Amino acid sequence: MLFVAFEGYHSIREVILGLLANAHKLSHLGLSYLVKRSTFSEANLRRNSKVFGDIYMSVYRNHASSLADSRLSDADLKRLYIMDSTTISLFKDILKGVGRNPKEGKKKGGIKAHAIIKASENVPCLIRYSEAVRHDHTFLGEVFNLVAGSIITFDKGYVDYAQYEALSKKTIWYVTRLKDNAIYEARKEFDIPDDADSGVLKDEEIILYYGDKKKDEHRARRIAYWDSENKRLFEFITNNFDLAAEKIALIYKKRWQIELLFKQLKQNFPLKYFLGDNENAIEIQIWAAMLANLLITLVRSQVKHKWAFSNLVSIIRQQLMNYINIYGFLEDPEGSWREIIKENKTNYQNSLFPELERAYF
Repeated sequence: MLFVAFEGYHSIREVILGLLANAHKLSHLGLSYLVKRSTFSEANLRRNSKVFGDIYMSVYRNHASSLADSRLSDADLKRLYIMDSTTISLFKDILKGVGRNPKEGKKKGGIKAHAIIKASENVPCLIRYSEAVRHDHTFLGEVFNLVAGSIITFDKGYVDYAQYEALSKKTIWYVTRLKDNAIYEARKEFDIPDDADSGVLKDEEIILYYGDKKKDEHRARRIAYWDSENKRLFEFITNNFDLAAEKIALIYKKRWQIELLFKQLKQNFPLKYFLGDNENAIEIQIWAAMLANLLITLVRSQVKHKWAFSNLVSIIRQQLMNYINIYGFLEDPEGSWREIIKENKTNYQNSLFPELERAYF
């Protein structure tokens, strides 16, 4: 399945042909036989996708220290998590998709990948899958596994004031946006320091009402912030009353990081064609793409040379079945090539047929 993810194959037939084209190198993949199409299809149906999830999490936990961004010196940003979801459309109604049923034709299915990442990294540290129609706020329960004092930011699609109140009781701080239809009462306005960001317009304590007959209360902080760059007003809410208002705005701005991750995944490992028409096979293929993304991110973190992620994917895709020192090549591509030339010249220095050397070089 990693072979599929890296090569970007669209069908099982393509996968088998790709393996046949590299039949003399199958030992490279730890294979001593050629997988049959029927075997491949049955494996994706019967092997629990949780196996692939466990492999992903094992690789992540073993190498998480290599992913940390040393530029994030701010202690608040080091304990920041970002949560969001992305929807992958399916050609068949395997999982219930979003939206109304079309008047003509059949409705497509959809699977939603819910993810949490650390702001100091760029790979998911937690992933869950659900049918696309499932509302995002039901995923908020996963946040309670974070340690006390953690900060998590998400968009207003996760609104659930009862869950927000539970987060406050566990001293897990959230930062999100206030919904337009929110029912709240302003209680106390905080002074804005003279040295505060000029974009901070208002900082106040509010009480959000929710539940049956809107009798339940959640104490929160509302910050009105003018984004001069995008000419847009934002209303943030948080249960943290200690951080500076501009820091709250910065934390929410970091939420864009997970959007870039989803864009990176969809551009480099496009999940448009699936090798199976069942939920298990679809989850396996998504896990494989997630793992491929993690492995390339780990390779990228180990080289000093600055590579664009898409360039790395292209190089690894081209050299996947070749025996090269990937770290040496990525660190100094031209130097790696000169070493090979030098080695080959040494091999021919005592040759009885010097014309072969000239022909080779």
